[in-house]
Amino acid sequence: MSAPLRGNPVYSPESNPFVHRRSRSQSEPFSSFNSHPPQTSGSPRPELPSGQSSFTVTPTSGRSSTEYNDSHLDDLEKSLPIDTIPSLRLHVLQSKRHHGESDKAYEARCVELKSADEAPSGPKLGIRERLAHFTWAWYTLTMSTGGLALLIRAQPHQFPGLREIGLAVFAVNIALFVLVTAAQIARFCLFPGTFVRSVTHPREGFFVPTFFLSIATLITCTQRYCVPEDPAVARVEAKSLLVVIQVAFWVYVVVTTSVAVGQYSYVFSAHSFGLQTMMPTWILPIFPIMLSGTIASVISESQPTEAGVPIVVAGLTCQGLGIAVAFMMYAHMVGRLMQSGLPNREHRTGLFMCVGPPAFTALAFIGMARGLPETFDHDMDGLTDATTIETMGVIGAGFLWALSFWWFGIALLAVVQSPPRHFHLGWWAAVFPNTGFTLATISLGAAFDNEAILWFATAMSVLLLLAYLFVLGHHVRAVVVQEIMYPGRDEDVEDH
Repeated sequence: MSAPLRGNPVYSPESNPFVHRRSRSQSEPFSSFNSHPPQTSGSPRPELPSGQSSFTVTPTSGRSSTEYNDSHLDDLEKSLPIDTIPSLRLHVLQSKRHHGESDKAYEARCVELKSADEAPSGPKLGIRERLAHFTWAWYTLTMSTGGLALLIRAQPHQFPGLREIGLAVFAVNIALFVLVTAAQIARFCLFPGTFVRSVTHPREGFFVPTFFLSIATLITCTQRYCVPEDPAVARVEAKSLLVVIQVAFWVYVVVTTSVAVGQYSYVFSAHSFGLQTMMPTWILPIFPIMLSGTIASVISESQPTEAGVPIVVAGLTCQGLGIAVAFMMYAHMVGRLMQSGLPNREHRTGLFMCVGPPAFTALAFIGMARGLPETFDHDMDGLTDATTIETMGVIGAGFLWALSFWWFGIALLAVVQSPPRHFHLGWWAAVFPNTGFTLATISLGAAFDNEAILWFATAMSVLLLLAYLFVLGHHVRAVVVQEIMYPGRDEDVEDH
């Protein structure tokens, strides 16, 4: 009686290094290698054939988020019977020598074959079909544009007309926000059921908070460009607008609190992600409520005392929640990087998202401390007056700024080492979080009254403007050539 068939890993140089194929009996474990089993301890290992395999891999999307590596071979080798394959890792090394490929060329070839780096070509689609793939990630455009408007207004070295330029960017951002929102509504109306699928999708769902981040930039830009800078003048000339901003702040806090609790609760109950799939987008649901502190740092100073102090307290509470959750996510992110290495080059720009939480928290600490009234002294003992709190805020901001700088360096080196080849809306992660990093640098320079830091922040602002224009240009091109808003090329497909 013949031995039962059993699936064994088979070497395939033109596709995955090892695939399972039920093609031989138990009595001939080495038949697929066209060689004999190893003889004795002194005999050489058999060379592997160079024939092609018909096995092919079809990716779930046009781009992959995980680079090829052979770290899984150790566990696979231990789990298989000892007479199945002498050494998986040795076969890989022998095969590379057999085919005359260097380690670097072989790994690059595997990445190219497995991740389908070249975006597949397809027929030209109409606007209706493409609207089906207009994802929530489009709000990364509006939140980045709003951040740029804030950065222009906060520049330490102003020149005539700069404020008007910032106001124009703010107006453009309002128009973009309206257009993106209209396109989203059209998507949900034309394709019933898309809304629920989008907010519950394991990938696109994480981009829903970018809508609220865009609203946060609209609130702060309204304060900066529509309210007089002098608090005393603002309380007289823009009294009604201050009330509107105050109401908008409290509504924003309530809604984003619901998002932070509700979305994470749903993710915990409905999805199951492995550590190796960890991406910075997991931080996004906590981002909107964290920016409540940033909004409070901007609007509190011009508010009346009876309204400003509660805003600062609420902002500090929300900022603390946001940075605490971000720290927990950082632990997972570092574990993922240590275990599985850097993400695929197409998604490395997302690492800049880790720059945002400590940067915006540093900005909020300084701003909220300044937003307290000068007469603030809770116990009337001189120990916790506004000046003391402001000093503590500056110290904490410097501590957090250093963490942002560390993450910025990690992300920058990762992108420079292996730049992305195709545009993703995740490229905007290189703009918005770094806006907070630059704003925090400006605030620290002003707090220390250090001109060198302020000029350094100005240089950072120029580089950030260039990054914005670079990403915007590729964004427009990607829409024209159907690199995004196309089946299989957006955030509405799983790509972990």
